[in-house]
Amino acid sequence: MSKRDYYEVLGVGREAGESDIKGAYRKLALKYHPDRNPEDPQAEDKFKEASEAYSVLSDPQKRAAYDRYGHAGLQSSAGGAGGFSPDAFADFSDILGDFFGFGDLFGSGGRRRTRAQRGEDVRYDLEIEFEEAIFGMTAKIQVPKLDVCDRCQGSGAEPGSQASTCPTCHGRGETIYQQSFLSIRRTCTTCGGSGQVLRNPCSQCRGQRYQQVQKELKVNIPGGVDDGTRLRLAGEGQPGANGGPAGDLYVFLKVKPHAFFERNEADLHCTIPLNIAQAALGAEVDVPTLEGMHNLKIPEGTQSGARFRLRHKGVPSLNGSGRGDLYVHVDVKIPSKLSREQRKLLEQLRDTLPVDNAPSEKGLFEKVKDYFI
Repeated sequence: MSKRDYYEVLGVGREAGESDIKGAYRKLALKYHPDRNPEDPQAEDKFKEASEAYSVLSDPQKRAAYDRYGHAGLQSSAGGAGGFSPDAFADFSDILGDFFGFGDLFGSGGRRRTRAQRGEDVRYDLEIEFEEAIFGMTAKIQVPKLDVCDRCQGSGAEPGSQASTCPTCHGRGETIYQQSFLSIRRTCTTCGGSGQVLRNPCSQCRGQRYQQVQKELKVNIPGGVDDGTRLRLAGEGQPGANGGPAGDLYVFLKVKPHAFFERNEADLHCTIPLNIAQAALGAEVDVPTLEGMHNLKIPEGTQSGARFRLRHKGVPSLNGSGRGDLYVHVDVKIPSKLSREQRKLLEQLRDTLPVDNAPSEKGLFEKVKDYFI
């Protein structure tokens, strides 16, 4: 029987790149792997056909020969007919991952080395006051996490006992399956790859080696943090497996809003009310800042919406270089109720002020808009 075109086998075009070929092969390998199709004898043939196609198309030299001469150009290639070579599967476990629980193909034997795995990261949400975010603080938090069992010291076995050699894999941590040209090493399902089993598991952690604890940690919060800032505490996450490093703890900050100030990056904004006399005649008012009250001079004729800048009264920079400003916005309040004396005074003021109720001149934006209409 003549062989099918390798590109057709993998379902890719001749212009397919390396990642496209690898992805197509992975899908077929997962679909037709003999372990997933024990009752289908054709699955193994399709699996071998896809593997042969991948071994050629993943090799630049073999692919070039195949593209030029077809199957005939591969007769002299290593691996025999069709150019198939077991060496092409050095990265097979990288392609399929641990989907089937095996690690090495065409391995050289020896005990399986269980791969060290980094522990998971942990998230902790911490709410702080507005002033604490501005000036910094040290917070104490209680973090739920896994810690080495203090009864078995992480062995998983009851004190006085120890783990025994796994009867399934005889301490190798893996089992070997021979399927046609493939010699597949799979993680032992009895011991999980450790090569040992617990006959008398620890009564406290039930053989899990870890226990849930509440750990108290100190978090140094620098001045200038903002809502949503993330702080990293290295190594304070979940413990790693098989000697791997612990994960990290990430503290996400939520800053409570302030009753008076609003923040815009490093600057602060606030609004103070003025009565019409203060705005017209000028005044001196006490404005609150984060360090205390500040005397602000309001010039006469101040209009509602005016803004005054207080330098270096804002938020300190996280990197320690400088500080933002405080902007004080003015809101002139018109009284809604007047006493008889106040009304009389305002009437006298009205009679002395010039009257000009003409509409205000349009701003530049409105003029430009009218020009194009």
